[in-house]
Amino acid sequence: MSGVARGMPHRVAVLVRDGVLPMELGIVHQLFGHARSAGGDRLYEVVSCGVAAGPVRTDADFQVEVRSGLEALEGAGTVLVPASHEVDERCPGAGPVPAALAAAHRRGARVASICTGAFVLAAAGLLEGRRAATHWLSADRFTAMFPSVELDPAVLYADEGGVLTSAGEAAGIDLCLHMIRRDHGAAVAGDVARRTVVPPHREGGQAQFIARPVAAPREASTGPARAWALERLEEPVTLAQLAARASMSVRTFTRRFRQEAGVSPAVWLTAQRVQRARQLLEETDLPVERVAERSGFGTAASLRAHLQAAVGVPPSAYRATFRGPAPDAGRPAD
Repeated sequence: MSGVARGMPHRVAVLVRDGVLPMELGIVHQLFGHARSAGGDRLYEVVSCGVAAGPVRTDADFQVEVRSGLEALEGAGTVLVPASHEVDERCPGAGPVPAALAAAHRRGARVASICTGAFVLAAAGLLEGRRAATHWLSADRFTAMFPSVELDPAVLYADEGGVLTSAGEAAGIDLCLHMIRRDHGAAVAGDVARRTVVPPHREGGQAQFIARPVAAPREASTGPARAWALERLEEPVTLAQLAARASMSVRTFTRRFRQEAGVSPAVWLTAQRVQRARQLLEETDLPVERVAERSGFGTAASLRAHLQAAVGVPPSAYRATFRGPAPDAGRPAD
């Protein structure tokens, strides 16, 4: 759960360096900039900064102008480092950036990276002994340069609390939505996703590179079975039922599901149920027992275990954070 303060915009500083990927810079402003409270207030203030104020080259045929230098990191609650391929994989420890990132983290700022920005976080010493993600094409070089970091070359993003890393550009969208969700709940993150027309939630552990995201012509897809399951999350959906909906054997369905979704059917189904439970906790006053039933976990104990594993807190604490005390708050703590 996040320590983001309520009642005032949380400042996100985007550290821009020569060779920055414009899309990665843009998605941070787009996603955090769209986040609004129920009353319509901005939840984040997003500022771009560089090593110094002035023009910064991108990897395209234009520059961006930043108004602030590294001093902007001093007042930031989150510092986000997009990729700059021309320097990240060669000498990320050079210059003042790693020291500035380490100082920001010591002050309590959350530090995150997109794509090869993870090289800079590692050079700053922020990933020592931690799990990390970066683009799969850069994984071997990263491991050779930073052997003490537990790199997972397959996942979309890794959340280590105050330090977060993600894979390529699209995974940066997932990471930003994950941070918004962690800060302000599934409803706010879902609204941002709808405005941006992107999927509201992909688990960080999902595979970066999905071998076959769309079925080949005249081949059956597991997509209709997933849509069918989403309409029946409160029911005991089985693997055999899903395979039958796709007119496949269980073995073929399981293999093709992983190819298309990047995770097993069981992992995917649990993630969808956790997402449904989070929405119900935020948007309704249903007792925890009913939330468990409506999201398909059956019992409050099962919901507690799965929500604790996913977000680190039980249902009552999650609801209190994102909605306020529930009508059943006087009952024994869940």
